[in-house]
This record gives sequence, structure tokens and C-alpha cells, in this order.
Amino acid sequence: MKIVFATNNGHKLEEIRQILGEGIEVLSLADIGCHADIPETGTTLEENATQKARYVYDHYGLSVFADDTGLEVDALGGAPGVYSARYAGGAGHDSEANMAKLLAELGENNNRRARFRTVIALLETTGGSDGPRLTTFEGRVDGEITRTRSGEGGFGYDPIFRPEGYGETFAALGPGVKNKISHRARAVAKLAAHLLGTRG
Repeated sequence: MKIVFATNNGHKLEEIRQILGEGIEVLSLADIGCHADIPETGTTLEENATQKARYVYDHYGLSVFADDTGLEVDALGGAPGVYSARYAGGAGHDSEANMAKLLAELGENNNRRARFRTVIALLETTGGSDGPRLTTFEGRVDGEITRTRSGEGGFGYDPIFRPEGYGETFAALGPGVKNKISHRARAVAKLAAHLLGTRG
């Protein structure tokens, strides 16, 4: 079974492939020849994920899923949220700058509660005249923002996010643990159950 994951982020792609296993072949945007800068103009994770999936489906006619992930920090009113990847501004996704800004914004605030949320939007070809079927899946993991970076693994905010029930950050826990407990893992588990259940 083949499906497109609307990303060219190598970290995300590898993570998703490890989680889904060999039963589902996951293609990247590059694999299908899509090199467009797909817009993300939504104000929620759900809107952005759906927008990305819709773009690929409309242009390539393939079953596709897209995700959007946000880090929501209580003391910052839920920021950076939908703007997590570009929190520090600029054109690229500068993880170091994003982490530096987040730690500076929090300062000495003792309320470090935060959560990661991933929303996946799946558009499946139905073969009918009604167009694709849209299904969304959400995963979340609660935790806290550490005061300093820790760990060499992961990406994004992983070096400063410690999941609830663990003594180390995502970056320090390593992919073996992270891929079992992360927000993306939880959303992908729901996606996999749906795909294997409906097509297996």
C-alpha cells in the first residue's frame, strides 16, 4: 500500500516510516515530483494540515496525509502553537533560534507546563463522484519546558521538552522511546489503525 506524506522534512519522514512499519509505503513530496512551497495560512493545526493535504490531492490525485504540529506553552497563552516552526521569524525553520526565543520569553517563570499536539489530515480517494474522504487524527503529549537544552537527538524543540513521567527531554530519550510516546506517534497510531483497518 502506498500513500503520500505531504512533507520533504527528512526527520518527519523517517519518524513516520519507522512508526508505520513496512506494511505501508510512505512517499514524500519529492518522490511524487512535488517541489512547490505549499501554503500554510491556517490559524489552527487542523486548517494547516488539511490545506497541505488538499493541495497534494488536487494537483496529483493521490491519497495523501499531512500533519501540523504545535508546541503550546501555558505561561505564553498557548504560544507558539501554530507558529511553532517559524516562531523566531525568518524564512527557514531555525530550531536554535526558536528555542532561544522560547526560553527567553519564559525567563524565570516557574510555570513550565506545555504540550505538543499533532493533527494529521488524511484525504483518501474514494473512486466516487463525491471527491476524497477527509479524516483527521490528533495526538498530544503533556510535559514541561526545561530551563536548558539537553540531549543530542530529535529535532525542533526536542532538547527543551520533557514529557510527563520521564526524567529526560525528547532529545535525550532517543528515537526508540520518543517514537512510542510522542504526539506524532499517537496521531500516527490512529492513522495506521484507520488505514490498515479500512484497507488491510
